[in-house]
Amino acid sequence: MAHLKPISAQRIKICFYIFIFLIAGSLQSVWASDAAAAPKLQQIIEKRTLRVGVAFFTPWVFKDKDGKLTGFEVDVAKKLAKDMGVTAKFVPFDWDELIPALNAGKIDIIIAGMAIVPERALKVNFSSPYATSGTSLATNIALTKNIKRVEELNDPAIKIGVISETVSENLARRVFDKASIVVFQKSDAAKDAVVTGKIHVYMESHPIPRFIALEHPEKVDVPLSEPLLITRAGFAINKGDADFLSFLNSWIVARKADTWLKSTYDYWFESLQWK
Repeated sequence: MAHLKPISAQRIKICFYIFIFLIAGSLQSVWASDAAAAPKLQQIIEKRTLRVGVAFFTPWVFKDKDGKLTGFEVDVAKKLAKDMGVTAKFVPFDWDELIPALNAGKIDIIIAGMAIVPERALKVNFSSPYATSGTSLATNIALTKNIKRVEELNDPAIKIGVISETVSENLARRVFDKASIVVFQKSDAAKDAVVTGKIHVYMESHPIPRFIALEHPEKVDVPLSEPLLITRAGFAINKGDADFLSFLNSWIVARKADTWLKSTYDYWFESLQWK
């Protein structure tokens, strides 16, 4: 066997430092992985902030005269955050950007009156329903004065306005498959279109059509006494957040039991006190 040279103390020291560096790097990766894998509910509580995705639909979410966010969903989000011991941080998006923003981790939850439907449930987890709504019609009186039946709206000459990627759009394309469907990104634009006669009908969740008619009684009417479709809204969170979902469902049960949800809903949707 060839003669082996003894390892110098300097080389031993260098090897030791390299070993420590590699171990530290490995532990850092593990810690980062554990943090990323921590339950969403735990992350929210530790950060003390609930990032809430919203979209502008009066009276769900809108800006008051001072430019501050207000509305039914704002009250719900603030109450939810308070009961969690955190602060609600509102992040507005166009309606069709909400689910992509949630999936991308830009927000923790969607609280925007989002109807629970199977297509969306493939992308997000819905809580139990916390509010009920329905799809109704706001019609331009001058353009529809000769129309006697809802079926007559299913005509290529009739323009029906909807908001992109909503239950109302899907329903309009199914029920009024021969009409001309005009897609808007924001509710204010659709509202203006039906008031000014750019479209015959604005198809939207209750009570938006009724509010438009109350604001413009000489130009807009609500021809249906009952909604075309009843929908139920839930909180939307990312897939896999079982603890968070369980908490949300428990919160909804508690706030229905103490009538907080009902009284808040009635204030925003069954009265005009907030105006």
